[in-house]
Amino acid sequence: VQLQASGGGLVQTGGSLRLSCAASGFTLDHYAIGWFRQAPGKEREGVLCISRIGDSTYYAESVKGRFTISRDGAKNTVVLQMNSLQPEDTAVYYCVADLSPARKRCPTIPTMLRFGSWGHGTLVTVSS
Repeated sequence: VQLQASGGGLVQTGGSLRLSCAASGFTLDHYAIGWFRQAPGKEREGVLCISRIGDSTYYAESVKGRFTISRDGAKNTVVLQMNSLQPEDTAVYYCVADLSPARKRCPTIPTMLRFGSWGHGTLVTVSS
C-alpha cells in the first residue's frame, strides 16, 4: 500500500489549491481516506475524511465551508479542494488510508493516527 499526496505549493491568502492523493497497488474507492496536516512545531491534525460509502467527515472545524473532499474513481485519486486559504493552513498535508475492511464510515482521528496507512506529504504554504 503506497499513497502519495501532491499538489502543494505557495499561494496567497484567500487563494485555492487542489491536493490529490494517489495510490499504487490498491483501489482507493475501497477505503476511507483522510487528509491530515502538520504545521511546523505542532502536532499532526486531522482535516477531512471521506468514507467508503462517500460520507465526508470534518475532523477540523476550521476548514468547514472552505475545504471539500471527493473521489475520482477513474483516476484512483482522492482530492482535497482547499479554498479561501489562510496562513494558519500552512502545513505539510498527508493522505491516510483506513485499511479496515469492516468499517464503512470514517474512523476517529486517534484510529487514523495509530492504524492508518500513511503516504508522503505535500507542503502547502499560504503567504500573508
